[in-house]
Amino acid sequence: MLTCYDNNLGENVRITALQGAAILLAPHQTGGCASKNPHIMGLVDRKLWDNREADPEAIETEFKGPKGRAWLLRWLPTRAHDNGMFLIFSNGVGVDDDEIRTGNAMIIDPYGRILAETWKAGDDMVVADLDASLLVESTGIRWIKTRRPELYGPLTVRTGIEQDTRAVRFDDKGA
Repeated sequence: MLTCYDNNLGENVRITALQGAAILLAPHQTGGCASKNPHIMGLVDRKLWDNREADPEAIETEFKGPKGRAWLLRWLPTRAHDNGMFLIFSNGVGVDDDEIRTGNAMIIDPYGRILAETWKAGDDMVVADLDASLLVESTGIRWIKTRRPELYGPLTVRTGIEQDTRAVRFDDKGA
């Protein structure tokens, strides 16, 4: 299990795979996050959430778009694919302080394919049968077998640019 931001760092997921994980549980509290950077998520309009029962299509469209599902699809399937594991992503949905969480629970196979997902503005659950035979020859497992650890020493050396997670998220540059 890797919690929320820990999944954003590819090295964390790779280490989990190297330790033998075939299924990664990835609980989150994300989506619809405040940012000055127009290329990442962004806030979900509170009015869409408050009006979700009268107009469920509007909030679901937002949850499927760049502030929710589309953002997650930039990286979640890659974590599963590159490491040859199933990934079970859960996420809060609804009001969280001044942000709206987008839900978008999904189960992804070792090839990065979505087996089940939801973008409903409510307490939905996704369920899927996991076929363990997919693990054996998945691309990620093959890549792990052909690693060259002798080349990776620089990954463990501090560069001097490392910062606290919250400082990076809320810095003046809007990252």
